[in-house]
Amino acid sequence: MTAVSVTTVPDPGFTAPSAWPASAVPAPGGDVAVGGVPLAGLAERYGTPLYVLDEDEVRSRARAWRRALPDAEVVYAAKAFLCRAVVDWMEQEGLGLAVGSAGERELAATRGFPADRIVLHGHARSPHDLRTALRLGVGRIVIGSGCEIASLAARVPGPEPQQVMVRVRPDAGGPGRIHAVAGAQRFGLSVADGDAEEAVARILGQPCLELIGLHSHPGSQITSPEPYARSVRRMIAFMARIRDRYGITLPEIDLGGGFAVACPPGQPVPAPAAYGRRIHDELIRCCAEFDYPLPRLTVEPGRSVLAGAGVVLHRVLAVRRMDGRVFASVDGGTGDAPGADRCGARHAVRLVGRSPEGPTRATTVVAGDSEAGEVLAGPVELPEDLRPGDVLAAPVSGAYRMSPVSGRALTGGPAVAAVRGGRSRLLVRRETFDDHRARDVGL
Repeated sequence: MTAVSVTTVPDPGFTAPSAWPASAVPAPGGDVAVGGVPLAGLAERYGTPLYVLDEDEVRSRARAWRRALPDAEVVYAAKAFLCRAVVDWMEQEGLGLAVGSAGERELAATRGFPADRIVLHGHARSPHDLRTALRLGVGRIVIGSGCEIASLAARVPGPEPQQVMVRVRPDAGGPGRIHAVAGAQRFGLSVADGDAEEAVARILGQPCLELIGLHSHPGSQITSPEPYARSVRRMIAFMARIRDRYGITLPEIDLGGGFAVACPPGQPVPAPAAYGRRIHDELIRCCAEFDYPLPRLTVEPGRSVLAGAGVVLHRVLAVRRMDGRVFASVDGGTGDAPGADRCGARHAVRLVGRSPEGPTRATTVVAGDSEAGEVLAGPVELPEDLRPGDVLAAPVSGAYRMSPVSGRALTGGPAVAAVRGGRSRLLVRRETFDDHRARDVGL
């Protein structure tokens, strides 16, 4: 790790601070420091594109969820982003892991993450995913379709049964991104249609499976606690029906994730404590109404733990002016975040590493590795004197941006660095051409 001394300076142009990690402060020469480390210096040291995670911010957000629901199990949704350091941070902060693939489970195993604190789910798992989960061990496996039951049961090695949960389909209501909420409707088993109860009956008929509860996932970027309160009510009512019909009391419910982050930056979203209060109050009320013993509660924040702790750095390659519009092409872009949520980049991109020499101008930032010039941000206000070699930074970039590498144009996946207490360290090295060549076995 490299230590850096930073002197903060006033900067009236440092806007939307709520979008940045709490440690972000203006630094000399028009720079911004995160975790005590100037961003332009990180671009020089590690190259660009570069994702920067503020370790203290990640840990702080994880602790906020623990405080919000002190009697619940908080499970980090690994699909937001996972590397060995993040596994360690979650374990040290007392969070579990929600994994969706053999690769994520294998990575957790390399760090000795406790198997009983791991949940495996997803709307479809391959036989390899299931075999790996059973071989390495997971606390619970979430069943999202009836066809998985016999397949999973046939693979349980025994002698102890594998604990499972049934994923029930959420309703379509509640504020949030419409496509994401609608997407959640396609997965899970319907209570209204009887599919969920049929799955319960089939699981109860498998001695090697132990049904312990219900799982639900309302969607993504849910900006109100109400969809979670509705899920609580629906799940407790269904669990009471299962108790009355089958004579078993399921001890757990998992409300999934989807908790919103500020998108665009500055948009008010509920704090973990607000979600926690509403969920807790509704759980107490529903259990009293249905005379049901209070179940163990699990939530799965992912984006809300990582997104605001991350900043992405790109270097400007070219600036073009066409038909009265300005376009800035940057290195990377589509290869390091294909189809990812770029809400931070679209609204809060800023120049770091030098002070602008004039007014700003609406500028569209586009991916330099895309022939079509895929828009990454904009139009956003950037200095009129923007030029090749400048470094641009965008906050709210810690989740759903680093993982889905497409390898477009053989540009390679980006590097990921962590900052803390004035020091930086590399978490994930940049993908190289040798990595691509090693995978290309066609000759």
